[in-house]
Amino acid sequence: MKQENEKIKYFLYARKSSENEDRQIQSIDDQVNRLKEIARNLNIDIVQVCTESKSAKKPYNRPLFDKMMKEIEDGKANGILCWHLNRLTRNPIDSGNLSWLLQQGVIKSIQTSERQYLPSDNVLLFSVETGQANQYILDLGRDVKRGLLKKRKDGWKNGVPPNGYLNDKENKTIISDPERFHLIHKMWNLMLTGNYTPPKILDIANNEWGYRTKKRKKTGGGPLSRSCLYSIFTNLFYAGIIEENGEQFPGKHEKMVELEEYDRVQILLGRKGRPRPKHHNFAFTGLIRCGECGCLYTAETKQKYIKSTGEIREYTYYHCTRRKRDINCTQQYSITKEKLELQIEEEIEKYTILPEFLEWGLEALNMKNDKEIRDRSKIYERQHKSITQTQKELDELTKMRYRELIDDNFFIKEKNMLQNKIVRLKENLRQTEARAEEWIELTEKAFNFVTYARIAFLKAKEMGKEGLELKKEILATIGKTPIIKDKKLIIEPCDWLVSLRNTYPDIEKDYLRLEPEKTGTNKAKTEEFASVRARWQGWQDSNLQPKVLETFALPVRATPP
Repeated sequence: MKQENEKIKYFLYARKSSENEDRQIQSIDDQVNRLKEIARNLNIDIVQVCTESKSAKKPYNRPLFDKMMKEIEDGKANGILCWHLNRLTRNPIDSGNLSWLLQQGVIKSIQTSERQYLPSDNVLLFSVETGQANQYILDLGRDVKRGLLKKRKDGWKNGVPPNGYLNDKENKTIISDPERFHLIHKMWNLMLTGNYTPPKILDIANNEWGYRTKKRKKTGGGPLSRSCLYSIFTNLFYAGIIEENGEQFPGKHEKMVELEEYDRVQILLGRKGRPRPKHHNFAFTGLIRCGECGCLYTAETKQKYIKSTGEIREYTYYHCTRRKRDINCTQQYSITKEKLELQIEEEIEKYTILPEFLEWGLEALNMKNDKEIRDRSKIYERQHKSITQTQKELDELTKMRYRELIDDNFFIKEKNMLQNKIVRLKENLRQTEARAEEWIELTEKAFNFVTYARIAFLKAKEMGKEGLELKKEILATIGKTPIIKDKKLIIEPCDWLVSLRNTYPDIEKDYLRLEPEKTGTNKAKTEEFASVRARWQGWQDSNLQPKVLETFALPVRATPP
């Protein structure tokens, strides 16, 4: 081995990352001393010592390593002496380059404290060990991210906390800075009065209170800067919320202001502030279009600070997105959520029936369903016989082919035709089986909708965020895509509802006129009630067609409260 090593010129390479994963690795000086001792024992010729403090988890991040590899390719040396393979590489690009140069004999030896790697070695061992070094980085990255996320979820900020707070290194928490916390709190209070501008507050803090930032190794110890003051007034941390990577977590540190106070300061700051991002869900976005340009309507929530009461009120507005550049839309109007929902209620009211008519409708439906079942049974029987007969024909055809009474071409042609026929018949049979159940379900849904949709809509308004989808479903069920023009909601209802709107009001009017009083009813009134009931059931019998009921195939939850 010594004779072999005498022919090889080595670079001694020592690396210590400044990042977390290598903090436990020996220092660079210790690595160099130990490697020189190994070189003496193995009679290794070292032509140059290369040391650097850089991470190897990314390629092209180590200038000295890249220079060493270039000089090896140029022939200045043909061996590398290092403490371990993970000192040379922790990423697949550098690993692949080392492996390739070793296989080609450009690198004749890689000597570590544990073993020697030669071009004649099995490449699998080298790949496994460099792969382990790379996997260590991947696992470590996941572990670190998981640990940081856990800490955020536990209510503690990672890294250095903002002004007014300190890291409690012993308990791994964040505590209030006894020297600065109360001063920054006073800055917030001055801003909340609305009588002080940030520059004025900055002057008071630095010159009257003598505020100085915390002294650190290279920074701090001076007056508060203007940018730092704005970062204080726009940092959710002071309102008890930890915000990192677009996510927000409730913090366990002592907060200086309430969220409402924080929002008020953002309004007072105007464009200079960075208001807390809010993700709103709106019930009718993506559903309503502009009546002029055809673009979808969008919604936004705006806040207004009421100086007299100190309240912050929110208002939601719907307006045209005006995204079609080739159309000059003049609809500059916006409509408030309250006015829009009131118009939807008025639209639903046009198609609302009394619960008594729902009862009559379902009674007639059950009678019609009995007839539907009888008709379905007869159709089902005929369809089943057709399938049996066709299957029998296919079996006979197969027997004829076995007996060589017909050739392949005729057999395949007839077989395909019969199999296609069986598929069609089975699909018709399946539709027949499902028809009665679908008829009942869709018709009941239609009657429930026109009876309870308005009640359900009002209930959805009270539910807040939980009622958004229900409100959208109800609006979508009324008819075609709703449009708004000049703040007016326009909906073209489905055919079934048009017929209901044209016929039902007169029937309801006659019913209410004949509604029994506490004294009871007479024979004439009873007969007239029967007439009203017959008119209603006659109307529904002529209008409840399957193609119309497809309108109610949506998962509408407008059901009895």
